[in-house]
Amino acid sequence: MRQALIAPSILSADFGRLADEVRAISDAGADYVHVDVMDGHFVPNLTIGPPVIESVRKATALPLDVHLMIENPDRFLEDYARAGADVICVHAEACTHLHRTIQAIQALGKKPAVALNPHTPHDALRYVLDDLAMVLVMSVNPGYGGQAFISAVLPKIRALRAEASARGLPLDIEVDGGIKVENVHLVAEAGANVFVSGSGIFGQADYQQAIRDMRKRADIAAGTLI
Repeated sequence: MRQALIAPSILSADFGRLADEVRAISDAGADYVHVDVMDGHFVPNLTIGPPVIESVRKATALPLDVHLMIENPDRFLEDYARAGADVICVHAEACTHLHRTIQAIQALGKKPAVALNPHTPHDALRYVLDDLAMVLVMSVNPGYGGQAFISAVLPKIRALRAEASARGLPLDIEVDGGIKVENVHLVAEAGANVFVSGSGIFGQADYQQAIRDMRKRADIAAGTLI
């Protein structure tokens, strides 16, 4: 099992001092900066676009994990790649020709990832799994931060990890939604190794301690740390 990677979601950061917040999680030991992009159509909320991501890119050397919760993401892949995304994640539910979208992300020199909403089965990725760097399992319904974790996704994580292992794939499995120090062990035990947390990190007084505790609990649960 791969060691835990922590991806604080800036959706829960103080946007009035966003550059400082990004630098703070970088200094605190985060592995990714998770950026939630919402268009008000695919999900019922509106967040940020490429100009903000350009500013985030200037504030950190960490890889930017850009999660596109938008309709027809193909129209904007070049914009987000140019803005500084390292991982570009699209939703399976938003892509008419998912394989073509993945190829387009690869052609831009970025790591392709696909997100699955809580109701979407892991089998939706059967024919594209070999082409992915990461799968993002949503453990809340996308659109808002601060929601409660949906435990029904745990069998999906297990199935994805089993499928990746059977194929010999070095797949990252990321989980996003309601992840906190108190429950991170559940998704780590199921096979996830990348953990998105918004309020579980930005809602804490000590970002470094929150990241350290989350990583340690995940590694112990996954058996990578005794």
